[in-house]
Amino acid sequence: MAKPKIAIVNSSSQLATCYSHLDDIARAVKEAIAEAGGVGFEIRTVAPSDFIHSAGGRGGYILSARDLITHDIEAAVEGAQLDGMLTLASCDKTAPGQLMAAARLDLPTIVVGCGYQACGTFGGRPCDIEDVFLGAGHYAQGRIGLDELTGMSENAVAGPGVCAGMGTANSLHIACEALGMALPGSTPVLANSPRMWADVRTAGRRIVELVREDLRPRTLLTREAFENAVTAMLAVSASINSVKHLQAVAEEAQSGIDVYGMYERLADRVPLLAAVRPNGPHSIEEFEAAGGASGVLWQLRELLHTEALTATGRTLGEELAGRQPADPEVIRPGERPFGRRPTIVLVRGSLAPATGIVKLAVDEERPPSFTGPAKVYDSPQDALAGLRAGDAQPGHVLVLRGLGPKGTPGMGMASRPVFALDGAGLTGKVAVVTDGQLSGLVNKGVVVGEVSPEAADGGPLALVRDGDTISIDLTNRRVDLLVPDEELATRIPWTPSVDAERGWLSVYRRTVRPLQEGAVLTPRTLEEGTTNA
Repeated sequence: MAKPKIAIVNSSSQLATCYSHLDDIARAVKEAIAEAGGVGFEIRTVAPSDFIHSAGGRGGYILSARDLITHDIEAAVEGAQLDGMLTLASCDKTAPGQLMAAARLDLPTIVVGCGYQACGTFGGRPCDIEDVFLGAGHYAQGRIGLDELTGMSENAVAGPGVCAGMGTANSLHIACEALGMALPGSTPVLANSPRMWADVRTAGRRIVELVREDLRPRTLLTREAFENAVTAMLAVSASINSVKHLQAVAEEAQSGIDVYGMYERLADRVPLLAAVRPNGPHSIEEFEAAGGASGVLWQLRELLHTEALTATGRTLGEELAGRQPADPEVIRPGERPFGRRPTIVLVRGSLAPATGIVKLAVDEERPPSFTGPAKVYDSPQDALAGLRAGDAQPGHVLVLRGLGPKGTPGMGMASRPVFALDGAGLTGKVAVVTDGQLSGLVNKGVVVGEVSPEAADGGPLALVRDGDTISIDLTNRRVDLLVPDEELATRIPWTPSVDAERGWLSVYRRTVRPLQEGAVLTPRTLEEGTTNA
């Protein structure tokens, strides 16, 4: 009873390969905790996978499961009054959900990135999950056959772990290290590799010391730490999903930090030091071998707050000593970057008064602009049907609405129509504006995602009609609806049909906050006009 009692937060699941190795890791962690003089108690959470859980609820179970993870942890750890947590981060909602719980409970915590999956081959060339994503869009437009898509899907994943490439999972694992919440030098890592197992055991021993030292997350999750994380995300051309997830962690820490504002303020200061697939030529394996997150942070050290504490109890500056990248072509120095123009671009304007996000390609010489008539769809399925019917023509701006946190509810995925546009040969010829979320792996062409306020929350997207002119100016970072105010005043806003009257998605719809507040679940007060649900 006198020993530190540690929660081993495990999202193991047989539904998805990203989680299939976590039970073995949990056992190794428990042994390491015992060796260090603690007692480990394995607890379970929901285990969302985009590939599996997007089938139901119009895709709403994906983002909403992030918050379920946080609540699962709170109920188990706070209810049992455990002393600390070691969380096993795998697929892309686990790391932010676990960080949110750590920030909420403020118990000593270490996040362990449990690795990326090995890539396979198909047709004599490398094939990973990125290729399957795009292949699905090409199949939807008849550009490839079912046999080819099936062959890709059966060979793309050669082991457990998260999607290879700089998708949301690897991005968030790197962010955990930059925040000081993961052990230095531990991300990214190949799942089940000797290095992963060594990091797992080190973390198991360290969490017991962390509890005894009483080093808590809110001591680490400072404004300086968030700036370090945002700087790292910009430097590696991370997933745009990192923006809302880091904002959610800041909200749970009650820090008052505006992560969206950080991305805007730091965007033009941070050089692009890594170009990992699908953003560039290098594989995640090459990035890891070159030094991974620590290598990037070493190259960025003059732009970082190196006095920020890490989970080791030492400062970031102390931990970066001797971590110079092994390959300066994969992780480049600041004076010789892949680019100086940001690839994560926040936009505003009359169509996105709060914010919208664009992911630009690494090799684009200048930010593109696009102006054209709107073609409005109220669901991805309607958009796909319209594409098959030839409704979308070069010059159009596809508007996909009703996919925000409230509208889905749970935030729907808008990537399928984007991939279908690529399959139809319309990338760059047709733009997209949506309040939905986009894949952390693949974004193609001129696509403005996560527009806020969303249509279901009274945003301007609810007023757009077919034929309205939309202007996307990424040089000035604006997206505007070019319709006179007096005309808009006469329109009746579109409203979504409410499918979720009961159950988890109903709870989510009634309590979710806007994206610029991280889409966390904090019930609005009566003063804000929302009754008790």
